[in-house]
Amino acid sequence: MTRVLVVDDQDLIRAGLVALLRAAPGIEVVGEAADGESAVGCAARVRPDVILMDIRMPGMDGTAATERILAEAAADDSDAPPPRILVLTTFDLDEYVYAALRAGASGFLLKDTGPQRLIDAVTAVAHGDLLFAPSVTRRLIEAYVTTNADTDPAPAQTTDLDVLTARECEVLRLTARGLSNTEIARQLYIGEATVKTHLNRTMSKLNLDSRAQAVVLAYETGLVVPGGPTA
Repeated sequence: MTRVLVVDDQDLIRAGLVALLRAAPGIEVVGEAADGESAVGCAARVRPDVILMDIRMPGMDGTAATERILAEAAADDSDAPPPRILVLTTFDLDEYVYAALRAGASGFLLKDTGPQRLIDAVTAVAHGDLLFAPSVTRRLIEAYVTTNADTDPAPAQTTDLDVLTARECEVLRLTARGLSNTEIARQLYIGEATVKTHLNRTMSKLNLDSRAQAVVLAYETGLVVPGGPTA
């Protein structure tokens, strides 16, 4: 069973999400929270596999809650893996979503997502697909980076991509372009397991917590340029 914590400040939306997930096979809702502070405490108590995290909430928002939850999970001495955090948002162009990806969220969905797609997303994230709907994520990141290039430039990066091998850089570039592991494997003539190995090594070398952070970093370091080729 995939254990899920649902976080949303709107009671009706939260109740709808809970009811939908409880009716889905293989999913167990283990907690609810109406704000970021409550989400942090609840996550520590129930140790969910996946957290559906609203981004805009009073008090502590979803970005801050994501940072706190993942930081506490990293500091935990137990062998339990950190929860996968799937951000929910109303808008497909939202600086808060971008910040959440940088904070280590595993991906995001729009609140107008269909019921089956939501269930599929939860299942995919629970099984290690760290960036659900990568093509949508790519469009959001590119739109945000392009829109804010002059008014709100990204912070300077000190990350040295020279620590990566040529193949690791290539896999990172294709990942940031929105290609799935299967598509990357096909394009580079390697196995999907090898793609995952390269990504894991890349995140380890660059001190990243998720594939989503790797995608953002690829844009911020100039490895990928918004509006550039897709492959």
